[in-house]
Amino acid sequence: MGSSPRIAGFRVVMSWPADSAFAPQSPPRGRARLRLAGFTGVSLIAFGALAIVIAVLAQQHAPAPAPSAAGKIGPAAAKGPRLRQSPPVSVAIPAIGVQSNLLRLGRNGDGTMQVPDLSTQANLAAWYKYSVTPGEIGTAVIEGHVDSYEGPAVFFRLGALKPGNHIDVTLADGVTAVFRVTGVREYAKAEYPANVIYGPSDYAALRVITCGGTFDSTTGHYLSSVVVFASLVSSAHT
Repeated sequence: MGSSPRIAGFRVVMSWPADSAFAPQSPPRGRARLRLAGFTGVSLIAFGALAIVIAVLAQQHAPAPAPSAAGKIGPAAAKGPRLRQSPPVSVAIPAIGVQSNLLRLGRNGDGTMQVPDLSTQANLAAWYKYSVTPGEIGTAVIEGHVDSYEGPAVFFRLGALKPGNHIDVTLADGVTAVFRVTGVREYAKAEYPANVIYGPSDYAALRVITCGGTFDSTTGHYLSSVVVFASLVSSAHT
């Protein structure tokens, strides 16, 4: 993440207007200056501490999946529909107010999955181009950031989804694939079940992934991942 101070994943920036009562003032002459200097030093420490407390209390926390939302990772029905191959161009998740065009990302040089640029693309989701296209038989993967250097990112509220919510993915051929959420879970990255999340499936599966859990300021990474499991239930032509 960045080198700026962060609390639970967000930078804390404190400032005040030039005409604020807390802004530095021209000191008076003589002993009065010494008394005021002492008072100002104590005041700035107090106000600085108060500002930090306010910043901590005011920061936003991404919602974690509720235990009742764990649901299941399998399909909503024994045999669901399927769509032909067509690259996805956008994703919408009405329940949490997400509407995003989709980037197409692959792998880094070390084999790890690429993610959107945190500085310029934090509000964009991405389709992992080495997964199947959404709606095909197999596992399609969409990812995005939970927050950025400026605050909430595209999947900030992903953990608030519940089984039964819909995820709509518009494809290049004009078809919108409609997925129903079957489960929402949080996994510690140290125990990440990659085979369960990315492994092959015999139905049209979708995984939507972001970071979650505790933010480790030492490494600049979150310690967990939020994973939404969904399956194709219908489609529509746009």
